[in-house]
Amino acid sequence: MSMWRVKREVICLILLGLFFSLPLDAAENGNSIEAGKKIFTYGVNDRIPACQKCHGSDGMGLGAVDIATPRTAAQTYTYLLKQLTDFATGRRTDDVMHQMNRIAKGLSAQQRRDVAAFLHSLKWPYEGSDLARLGRDGVNVGNPGRGRIIVNFGVRARSIAACKVCHGYDGHGAGRLYPVLSGQNYLYLTHELKSFRRAALRKKEYGRANDFMAQMRDVAAKLSDQDILDAAAFLTGAKPPPMPENPKGTGVE
Repeated sequence: MSMWRVKREVICLILLGLFFSLPLDAAENGNSIEAGKKIFTYGVNDRIPACQKCHGSDGMGLGAVDIATPRTAAQTYTYLLKQLTDFATGRRTDDVMHQMNRIAKGLSAQQRRDVAAFLHSLKWPYEGSDLARLGRDGVNVGNPGRGRIIVNFGVRARSIAACKVCHGYDGHGAGRLYPVLSGQNYLYLTHELKSFRRAALRKKEYGRANDFMAQMRDVAAKLSDQDILDAAAFLTGAKPPPMPENPKGTGVE
């Protein structure tokens, strides 16, 4: 195991401890879930379109082959706010919908906090991408079994750290820093992993480089196309954990 991998995993564990120690409502204090819901549902005047047009009325995202938008419902508040802020400041570029930069920039800092608080408050059912349907539509679908190994154990021979180190077991999320990946849109997952890899290889076009301490770029650079497909196939079908804050989740059978 490389020294950098050891340091990265130690840093992750320290940060997870800090964020798990925060009160559950600490990040949302002073924000308006109702105001965020209004923006998500109706937009802002004629300037900002309703978020639900692309992310679905329930925040579950769209899974069409031509437009794969992420599930934002029940996502980590701090992660949602960071992404909206990064879109607003240009640190992250939207090359899926080609609208998020303009939309986020048009929102005030408080409006971005309100939207993040609303989305974080939503509860989601178990509803990952339909891999069989995607396969019939011509999408190259990975192997969930192989993906589970990458997500929960990594690939020691290629110094690939397990995704669970930062994202929790089965991608359930960790504290308030790292996003939930279980049940996320398959096409969105594959797109973002490839974007992180492109950035790591210094390919600016369609590259994403707004990850904390370049952690995702470091991992994605070592992933093959098949690794990415396999990890995404497992994560999209990973069931959310049974917990009070997710009453709609089916839990682990």
